[in-house]
Amino acid sequence: MAAAVPRDRSDHAPMVAPPAFVGRRRELAVLAETLASPPAVVLVEGEAGIGKSRLLREFRAASAVRLMPTAECPPLHDPYTLGPVVDAVHQATDGVAGLGLSDLAGALRPLFPEWAADLPPAPEPAEDARAARHRLFRALVELLDRLDVAVLVVEDVHWADDATLEFLLFVTSRRPQPVSLVVTYRPEDVPAGSLLLRLSSRLPPGTTRARLALDPLDVAETANLVSSMLGGERMSAEFAAFLHQHTDGVPLAVEESVRLMHDRADVTPYGGGWIRRHLADIDVPPTVRDSVVERSGRLGEDAQAMLRAAAVLAEPANEATLAAVGELTADHSAAGLAEALDCGLLRDDERGLVSFRHGLACRAVYEATPRPLRRAMHLRAGRALEGMTPQPVVRLAHHFREADDTGSWARYAERAADVAIEAGDWVAASVLLHGLLTSAGLPPAAMAPLAAKIRPGSLTGRSRLRSVVGALRAALDSGALDAGEHAATRYRLGTLLASNYDYDGAQRELELAVPGLRPGSVALSHAMTLLGWPLGASRPGRAHRDWLRRAADAASLVPAAERPDLATKRAVGLLLLDDPDGWAVAATVPDEFATPAQRRSVAFRDMNMGDLAMRWGRYAEARARLDNAWALAEEHGYPRYGEVARANLLHLDWFTGRWDGLTARASAYEASGEAMPLNRLEVSLVTGLMLAANGRRSEAESALAEVMTQMGELGAVHAVVEPAAALARLHLAAGRVEDALRVTAQPIGVVALKEAWLWATDLAPARVDALLAAGRAEDAAELVAAFEAGVLGRDAPAPQAALALCEGILAAGQGAPERAATAFARAAAAWEALPRPYDALLARERRARCLLAAGRRDAGLSSLAEVAAGLSDLGASADAERVRECLATYGPREHGAAEPEGHRTTVDDAGGNGERRRRGRPGYGDRLSPRELEVVRLLIDGKTNPQIAEALVLSRQTVNSHVGSAMRKLRVSSRTALAVSAVELGLARDGRAPHDDE
Repeated sequence: MAAAVPRDRSDHAPMVAPPAFVGRRRELAVLAETLASPPAVVLVEGEAGIGKSRLLREFRAASAVRLMPTAECPPLHDPYTLGPVVDAVHQATDGVAGLGLSDLAGALRPLFPEWAADLPPAPEPAEDARAARHRLFRALVELLDRLDVAVLVVEDVHWADDATLEFLLFVTSRRPQPVSLVVTYRPEDVPAGSLLLRLSSRLPPGTTRARLALDPLDVAETANLVSSMLGGERMSAEFAAFLHQHTDGVPLAVEESVRLMHDRADVTPYGGGWIRRHLADIDVPPTVRDSVVERSGRLGEDAQAMLRAAAVLAEPANEATLAAVGELTADHSAAGLAEALDCGLLRDDERGLVSFRHGLACRAVYEATPRPLRRAMHLRAGRALEGMTPQPVVRLAHHFREADDTGSWARYAERAADVAIEAGDWVAASVLLHGLLTSAGLPPAAMAPLAAKIRPGSLTGRSRLRSVVGALRAALDSGALDAGEHAATRYRLGTLLASNYDYDGAQRELELAVPGLRPGSVALSHAMTLLGWPLGASRPGRAHRDWLRRAADAASLVPAAERPDLATKRAVGLLLLDDPDGWAVAATVPDEFATPAQRRSVAFRDMNMGDLAMRWGRYAEARARLDNAWALAEEHGYPRYGEVARANLLHLDWFTGRWDGLTARASAYEASGEAMPLNRLEVSLVTGLMLAANGRRSEAESALAEVMTQMGELGAVHAVVEPAAALARLHLAAGRVEDALRVTAQPIGVVALKEAWLWATDLAPARVDALLAAGRAEDAAELVAAFEAGVLGRDAPAPQAALALCEGILAAGQGAPERAATAFARAAAAWEALPRPYDALLARERRARCLLAAGRRDAGLSSLAEVAAGLSDLGASADAERVRECLATYGPREHGAAEPEGHRTTVDDAGGNGERRRRGRPGYGDRLSPRELEVVRLLIDGKTNPQIAEALVLSRQTVNSHVGSAMRKLRVSSRTALAVSAVELGLARDGRAPHDDE
């Protein structure tokens, strides 16, 4: 989030920037203050990646200290004598000519053979090695002095050779000290007896000194660091806590983890910030892995064994357990543990339990352990933990699975799943059961009982569900199941398919399962209820209604405790089929709850009834139920219920005009990456609708088409109708009548098949518009009649409002503007009562245009002005612009309305008893206006709508309207046909158009 990185507002994240300097201001100030009083020695200590080098780089960039070369000590087994100091000198100069070095500098020839021509002759051999080294050190100090080096930085001194350490001691012992020193090191990697200890403890008097111990970043500092890498935007608190937990705030680990997550698209932008996608863990960055492996490789065998044992256990453990897993005797384990603790990779707590200091280090050691050795250690871990009371069944299942002990794994995994189910953690249970069903090689008869423990919807990830489906199909095909086992397995397969939106596949399996399911069982009643849901594209509504009648009879035989959920599911089916009895069935689930099961039933009911109340147009009830479902889900841990409720509330916000911040809220939901597909697509629909209302038509079309495609792939035919309607409206606005007919054909066919006309609230008006635009008035009338019959007598305010809108559209198409205006007024009033302000305003706009067409000019223009203001206030900028442009074509008038100059209009006088006429230029009727002609000629020249808009200094919306109007007048359905027709009519010639006789 670095400010220097341009923010790409597309769906792709920007390149990761270098991290900003975070959390070290105090240390930077101490460093500057100390070095301002030479001679000085500053010791900077901290673990690998903690930011020692970055601190020095920041100091160097900000300070006025003269030459400050850096000597870096490499991690070599046989380091080059004084190599770091030699490299530092090379940083300070390209040569020594002209420095005025004394004859002593001849001792430097072995270190700088490339400068031999400029160095004095080599001195006579020294008496012994000590004398030779002393002479060499004096020569180096002289060279640094001549180069005017003020501060010598030596990094990673824990890896320095003895000669380099002796040189540093020599520098600090000189009086006056010729150069200030800054040395960095990792305390855990300093060898016993290292000369570095003398450097830090025996500084002579008069030396300014400081020791800086760098600590990990806290959560807030971690968030700031990541923010600086990803465009300067904030990050979610969850992401910051997650990253801090897995990196322990070590800056290098944070940086490398962010880069790795960015490269793998595990971090994503949303609405002005950043979140992580759904990650249970984090990969070990290569730099961190290599560092940990290198450190652990320098330890003795016993210490390495204890490290591997701690990595396999992956949780705090006592020494005895570590010794058992590492297969060490007490003496060897004690010595190994002491060394492992001393190296800094492990730590122990007040209980004597040992674990890794950092999670990434644990994983690095684990991944570096050979697989056969890991298997053996997991087996020993499982056996060691079996003796604990209570038994840690989840850990036991994990260890025995990794040890390839299938029998023990299956036993403990099922027990762990049962524990998770008892705790209400269905997702954890499903993960455990998925592993057993797909990887344990269990006998077919054992599959159905395990699959029965997977709650539909809790098995996250389509690949996981596909693998479980494959395992159940293999069990069915095995021939090893009796009739009851076969029916139970097929029933479980059907419910899993339904939870993944394969409704047609689910209903096939459930129909086959029903005959073999036991009467009075929950499974039988549930299967019949799901068969009653009008989902999938293959079965008619009457078949679903028949299953719901059978389900009601079957439910009366099940235990009372199971009936609330079955009642809710039956109510869902009834309401999806436009049957108001569904509300009475849902009311049999009491609002009060005394047990967790009853509480969950209430949340489940309100989640579903809130959704359906929204579809019926009962918006106040919808919000109350969805709010309650979300509150229960958040408080008591029903994540799927909360996810559904949240998606529906965003959709409800769209309907009810709560648009402030809606796009950002929808983007945050979509970007979370954790939503079930249909919920995510419902919110993507909201995003597409907002794009359309804001005039971003191309983006809206793309978004809505993608929603339709993905919903179709899921088999969610009931959910396709609304995006199809929205897409059709965009096609009609652009004059693409055939496209509008195409996208609404299949959805309206499904509505008719299911006889579920409440689904057509948004679809029917769009389809009627398209049919009329295509000249299919009889088909439009038939559709309106079918819609009316379908919603007749239903207490469903939204479909009733949509029916009035359809009647108005049909009347306008039949040339009856007064009748149409009356119908549009009814529709507007019905929408406003919900409230559904956007649709109310659009209905009022249609009414105003009908009033104008009927000659009621003042009323029509006044209403249009009010509509424009209302749309603007709501946030529907594109629609507001369209209405304002319509008003502008009438020119200014004294009372604020407008009409074209000289336009012939008939209006009522104040008493309503007479007519008052104005004469002038007539309307263009079915002829192209001069502006439309200009647009068509540019279109013939191959210009796109944006190019036409630029050439004529018009908005793109206005050009779209002119193109659509020209297409309607010339009775064509595509831009190509419009161009051909215009050429044939001679409209491409300069001058006046044949129809333009003004």
